[in-house]
Order: sequence, then C-alpha cells, then structure tokens
Amino acid sequence: MNPILRNILAIIVGIVIGSVVNMGIISISGSIIPPPDGADVTTTEGLKASMHLFQPKHFIFPFLAHALGTLVGAFVAGMIAASHKMKFALAIGAFFLAGGVASIFILPSPTWYTIVDLIGAYIPMAYLGRKLANKFSRPTLNESIV
Repeated sequence: MNPILRNILAIIVGIVIGSVVNMGIISISGSIIPPPDGADVTTTEGLKASMHLFQPKHFIFPFLAHALGTLVGAFVAGMIAASHKMKFALAIGAFFLAGGVASIFILPSPTWYTIVDLIGAYIPMAYLGRKLANKFSRPTLNESIV
C-alpha cells in the first residue's frame, strides 16, 4: 500500500477506534458507578446543572475513557502507520487532547479533574500506546524503533 495512504489510514482508524473505546467506557460507566441522585446525565444542560453533585468517584470513568481511548487509538495508529509512527501516535493524542480542552469549555468540571485529565490522559497515553505498539510491530529498514 502507498505509504501516504497508509499513514492517512492510520490517523483515521486510530481516531475511530479510540473514539469507540472512549464512548464504550462512557456508556457503561453509569451502570458501574451510578450518577448522583437527581443528576440528569442524558443532556449537556442536565450535566452542567448537576455537576456540583458529582463526587471524585464519578470522574473515574470519564478519565479512563479519555486515557484508554487515546491509548488504544495511538496504539492502532502506531501499528498501521508506514513511517513516523511516534508522530502519528502523538497526533492521535493531540486530537483527543483538543477534544478534552473543548469539553472543559462545554462542561464545567473541578479544577483538580481538569488538571489530571489534561496532563495525564492524552499525550502520555499516546506515547505509551506507541511504545506498546513497538512490542507487536517489526521495524522497517528505514526506521528505528522509537
């Protein structure tokens, strides 16, 4: 396959798979840690209005969704990319980081969560995803494993 097409495919598939993982975790989170009584989590407006009811335990699954979605997306991109695998994995991290920044403006969250989420869930997980992909991929002649 043409390396440019393969690299484009790496980004697209990484974003799609990472998003599926993210949404899968978010969709099951309420059944594992139920939302607070009186919280409407079905709409953005309901979440905004009831965010003050959330305890630290309610932020575990959103963090896991962001971190694991980025990790898996970066892993997939690192596996598929024809070259510059770390750059493509970090691009997945940057994409999801942009989504995390956007969500801060859409949904108010505690400062501690915002800091932990932005610092720990995106770029470090993208880096780790690429490092994990190293264990499963063979280096090409033109690329050392980074």
